[in-house]
Amino acid sequence: MKIERVDIIHVRMNLVSPFQTSYGQDFEMDKIILKAYTPDFTTYSECVAEGYPFYAYETVGTVREILKKFILPSVLGRDLRGPRDCWEKISKFRGHSMAKAAVENVVWILQALEEGKPLAALLGGKKDRVPAGVPVGIQDRVERLIDLIESYLAKGYPRVKIKIKPGKDLAVVEAVRKRFPHLTLMVDANNAYSLDDLATLEALDSYRLLMVEQPLAYDDIVDHARLQSRMETPICLDESIHSPYHARIAAELKACRIINIKQGRVGGLVPAREVHDIAQANGLGVWCGSMLETGIGQAVNLALAALPNFVYPNDIHESELFWAKDLIDPPLTLNSDGTLSVPSGPGLGVKVDEGALDSFTVAREAIRSV
Repeated sequence: MKIERVDIIHVRMNLVSPFQTSYGQDFEMDKIILKAYTPDFTTYSECVAEGYPFYAYETVGTVREILKKFILPSVLGRDLRGPRDCWEKISKFRGHSMAKAAVENVVWILQALEEGKPLAALLGGKKDRVPAGVPVGIQDRVERLIDLIESYLAKGYPRVKIKIKPGKDLAVVEAVRKRFPHLTLMVDANNAYSLDDLATLEALDSYRLLMVEQPLAYDDIVDHARLQSRMETPICLDESIHSPYHARIAAELKACRIINIKQGRVGGLVPAREVHDIAQANGLGVWCGSMLETGIGQAVNLALAALPNFVYPNDIHESELFWAKDLIDPPLTLNSDGTLSVPSGPGLGVKVDEGALDSFTVAREAIRSV
């Protein structure tokens, strides 16, 4: 395949309601959407970088510059044999996994279009539905949190994840567990704690949690291994897994029992599938996390989550959970059994709403092969 042009589209979208984590509170999201052109096909991908360097050092600003100056010139106008060939061409650049993933995703989707098959099938996925989960941000009042959880359970979500941070942890979890004794519940700390908080973290064992996600530093594996040896509740690593190598080290050190795979965090679907395979070989279950993607990014997540070792409910959700208007039409909707359907059409398998995309666009630049 030969990509002749890529449009870098900066969009800004208001969230349905503010979303708060230990990093801070979001009211709107900045996104980079890529529109790629070959002689035969046009498709889209989404970069998961955010507007601020909280979750990761990459931002929409760094992504735009890295794409223009380095990554896109390495692939535009070249004869690409497929996703791994693309990955080999861009992996020479250090870091910037989210920017790389956006381009690598394009090549996967284009290959799926060329072969006339869904992205999930090209990846090796067999599922036509995947279990959904819902992330709930930190709330000012626990009563508000409980009301939100009740509304999500009424919709049919089978698993709830609540964000925690020091001062908003044990009392909150206790209140939620008391109100919902049989709820499949997990917590996500977004690296807000250290081993100095061992007593608090060990106390979470009392609440029959599915997992505790990323309690310690974003780049740590060793201290998580120490913590996991002290806790009954499985630890799930998110930010710490930057690559397949980090997944292997985490497995060898027994730093976790579960891995959250975000393909944008590890550099694309090629390394994400490698993380999946490493986890499976070491008896670690995985699930697909969310970066509050639009339907474009969620379609990629659904395809990835169709792989066999995605054994936990995923942070993949219906469009209306975060967006009054999504970038795809029709929007993603929750099935009655608490699942989301894996797109079955060729390529990305969803239809991008060009009108919606234009309405949210704040900047657009076309990059062409020389």
